[in-house]
Amino acid sequence: MQSLQRARPERVCANVRRIVSLTDNPPVLRCCGDEDRSTQSLRRPALSRALAVDDDLVVDLSDLAFADASLMVDLAMVARRLRKSGRQMRMRGASPTIHTLIEMVGLHRLQGVYVEIAPAPAAG
Repeated sequence: MQSLQRARPERVCANVRRIVSLTDNPPVLRCCGDEDRSTQSLRRPALSRALAVDDDLVVDLSDLAFADASLMVDLAMVARRLRKSGRQMRMRGASPTIHTLIEMVGLHRLQGVYVEIAPAPAAG
């Protein structure tokens, strides 16, 4: 019997317990692995720190294998708070599946949120 597993990202996050982390200078919020409602409490510290950055925030989604709407709602909350402080959110590295989720939730339509579209893979 074949087991069902989610595809794992090729790159492994440096800190497995913190699948959402924030680095400063420049501020980059990195989302890794699988993010859903069950991991929501683990991402709160990084999201809270992201609200206090003094510059625009980059959200790196390149190592995010799976996400549900709870992550997008949390990112929308951060984006709105950043916008009220005159800052923006730039999202990059989203896989096609994650990009579709961003569009379904409407995160890309929020003022001050910019989603970089990954180039299509070369045909070969």
